[in-house]
Amino acid sequence: MTSTTTHLMTAEELFLLEDDGQRHELVKGELLTMSPSSAQHGAVTMHLSVLLAQYVETHGLGTVFAAETGFKLESDPDTVLAPDIAFIHRERVGTISEFYHLRAPDLVVEVLSPSDRRGKVEEKTARWLSLGVLVVWLVNPRKRTVDVHCANGDRKLFSENDELTGEPVVPGFRVRVSQIFS
Repeated sequence: MTSTTTHLMTAEELFLLEDDGQRHELVKGELLTMSPSSAQHGAVTMHLSVLLAQYVETHGLGTVFAAETGFKLESDPDTVLAPDIAFIHRERVGTISEFYHLRAPDLVVEVLSPSDRRGKVEEKTARWLSLGVLVVWLVNPRKRTVDVHCANGDRKLFSENDELTGEPVVPGFRVRVSQIFS
């Protein structure tokens, strides 16, 4: 009888992984590889990042993390996830190290790509919420919507004509959904 042993990767091994032009995350020690994002994905991510970061900076609310910042959320086996945008309130941000951030963001923003499948998106959203994120925004450039999921189970879909608010995690932040895609 033969047995096979699978090596689970650690966060440290992921951190030291040579750049191969792909995006990587780690879920319970298993390496996930994703292709680079589309131009539309990058533009929407950057535009919303700027809007959010300017507001957070002006009001001294905390730190907005750029796309693909790693957050180590579980150990033994390790989970490291990298949202498109993340925010941590100033009272929780702590020290920003040269390694992955060691606590869950308050807000995670995922900009959907045409190749994203609903089941996988729902699974990742549930994972974020189960690991301590308070709110997840799923930004859909094709439908021009933002689907907001809260840790308390609340969920609301904002369309192009609606105003998205940052409550309760980014108090006072407001942006018309159409502005995210302009």
